[in-house]
This record gives sequence, C-alpha cells and structure tokens, in this order.
Amino acid sequence: MDATPGNDLSRRLNAVEDTVTLCGGMPLALDSGASFGPVDIAYHTYGHLNADKSNAIVVCHALTGDQYAVLPHPVTGKPGWWSSLIGPGKVIDTDVYYVICSNVIGGCMGSSGPRSTNPETGQPYMLDFPVVTVADMVRAQVLLLDHLGIDQAFAVVGGSMGGMQVLQWAAAYPERVFCALPIATCARYSAQNIAFDEVGRQAIMADLDWCGGRYLLEGKNPHKGLAVARMAAHITYLSEAALTRKFGRKLQGKDRIGYGFEADFEVESYLRHQGSTFVERFDANSYLYITRAMDYFDMPGEHDGHLAKAFRGTPVHFCVISFSSDWLFPTRDSQAIVRALNAAAASVSFVEVQSDKGHDAFLLDEPEFHDTVRGFLAGMAERRGIAAKTEGR
Repeated sequence: MDATPGNDLSRRLNAVEDTVTLCGGMPLALDSGASFGPVDIAYHTYGHLNADKSNAIVVCHALTGDQYAVLPHPVTGKPGWWSSLIGPGKVIDTDVYYVICSNVIGGCMGSSGPRSTNPETGQPYMLDFPVVTVADMVRAQVLLLDHLGIDQAFAVVGGSMGGMQVLQWAAAYPERVFCALPIATCARYSAQNIAFDEVGRQAIMADLDWCGGRYLLEGKNPHKGLAVARMAAHITYLSEAALTRKFGRKLQGKDRIGYGFEADFEVESYLRHQGSTFVERFDANSYLYITRAMDYFDMPGEHDGHLAKAFRGTPVHFCVISFSSDWLFPTRDSQAIVRALNAAAASVSFVEVQSDKGHDAFLLDEPEFHDTVRGFLAGMAERRGIAAKTEGR
C-alpha cells in the first residue's frame, strides 16, 4: 500500500474520486433550450453515508474551484480549497457527515465542459458547448444525488458562486434540502460584477492564442489573456485593508523603484504569480462559460422581481453568512436574501462576520465564520438526529 501523505489523507477521509455519466447518457435539457449529452460529472466524496442516508452534505464550489475541496489538487499539489473547513473533527466533520463535492458542468476538471469531446464531431466542444446556467449546474448535481441513492441532502453549503448554487438548490428542490448555508453570495448578480467578468472574458478573447476559441485544435493556449483575467478577478476577492496589510507599497526584491515596467512592487509580483499559476490548472473557455453562468443568475427576475416568491412555503432551514469587508458580494446582498426569506416565513438566521480579508474570507481561517457554520450544522444535525445515528460507526 502506498503510504504517501496524500493517500494517507484519502484513507482518513474515506475519500472516493469518481466520474459518472448521468441519465444513462441521455441528453440534459438546459435553460437555454438546448440540450446535450452524454453528461459527465466528476466528484469526490468524504466520510461515510449513514444507514438512512440522512447525513449527506453537498459542497458547491466557486468560480475557479473544483471537486478538490479537501484532497491536494493534482495539478498544483496545493491543499484542497476548503481543507481548513472539511475533515475529521473539523467544522464539516467527515466523521459525522458524508460530504459530496462535484465539478460543475462547464468546468474543466472532469465534468462535461468545452474541453470535453463532442460525440458528433469527435473533437472538443470548444465554443460549440452550450451555454449553461447556475440552475443547469444544480440540475446535474441533483442527478448525481439520484445516482448515489440520496433522496435529500442534509445540507447544501457553498460560498460565492457556490452560494448561488445553494440558493438554487433550496428554491428549485426544497424537498431535497434539509438546511442551506449560502455564504458570501447574492440572489441577483450585480452590474458591477458583470462588468468585471466582461473585462476578464475580453482579456482572454483578445489573446491571439485564443484562436476564436479553437486553441486546443491549434495546439495553443491563451495563457496571457487568462492570466490577466485571473489578476483582475483576484483583486476583487481581496479588500483594500488586506492588500495594504500584506503588501502596502513594499518593493519586490529591490530598495528603489526601477523606472520601468517590470514588477517594482510586491503587489504586482503577487498578481503576476496568481495569473501564471492559474493558467496551469484552468481552461480559458471554461472561464468564459462559468463567468457567463454567474452573469445570468437573477432569482428575483425569475419570480416577477420578488425574491420571496422563490422560497414561499419552503421547509428548508437557512443560515446566511456575509463578511463585513466583502465588496464583491457585500453584506447588503445577503440582507436582501434574509429579507426575502423572512417575507416567505422561512426559518433563517443571519451572521455578518467581522473580517478585513474581503470576499476570500470564506476560504480562510476565520474563527467566527467557522464557529457559525459548526454551530448551525450541529443544531440542525441534532434536530434531525444525525449525531445519534453516526455514533459507534
């Protein structure tokens, strides 16, 4: 048996990595009116599903995330993006819960996306891949739960675009969700955020190596455009206070400015590093598709401008969490969700975590955030009797 640290972690987590073809290869109908198939979804599970299948937690990833929420990423070798939160004895305790995290459709880590093979041509879909929405992503996740034989998720949890998926789960499939934690998210994507996404897409498409989206056939990669897109987006994930604390105006490896256009400042070097490492693990066309899915997310618009209609009569228990310095998904977005849930007479609690780390705080070690998630899940688990059912396993 291989005793490498990664495999040891997998054993402790009871981690399973798999890719499944949904619906026996039949097409999936999409919001756009298009359909495509077969649809593959790549996913990880951690922990053990209890006897009555009542302890499953669906974890939804953000724009640049994937199913590697806990295990080290196979391309970068870095720890899973939520490894601080998920694991034995951690906030989302894999000794108690059965955690499921899948790569969204449109992604580039095994689920169907623009890099996937189009069965009609035998070549990658590229821009022939249909445009998908957050609702389409969730439809695929629901089918994955069907494949796993799970009628209802104990909890659906996610931040940013993951939080959008959480809201979609609760609105479209309330009978399939016991409790929901939408974190640092919104119910309607703002004009400012659409604008940031468009800057990123234009950076990619302006790269000559994008080749009209056909770069895979040309043996090229629009890494410069994708790196710039990542740099621009990464700024929005941080706060001014965090940038100032971490970098200020410190120079990078020198004691005086260079009067040129190399990276004089540490913050410049940091952003360039973020861009260059991102292109190693992410597909440029997937970036176009997933940002577009976020642009189209508008739950109030789908309910005559009244978000409360999306949740009327819902049995789902909610805990909405925001961060005080998040200007990408500011607290007012979460408060709008809470007001709508209150108007729908839903069971909802709300916490604004005081943090100066910006939007990315939901990925970082924030004790108040961790305590909130742990406490909410524990209360819901007690209500559902999960702790007693998993004791002595």
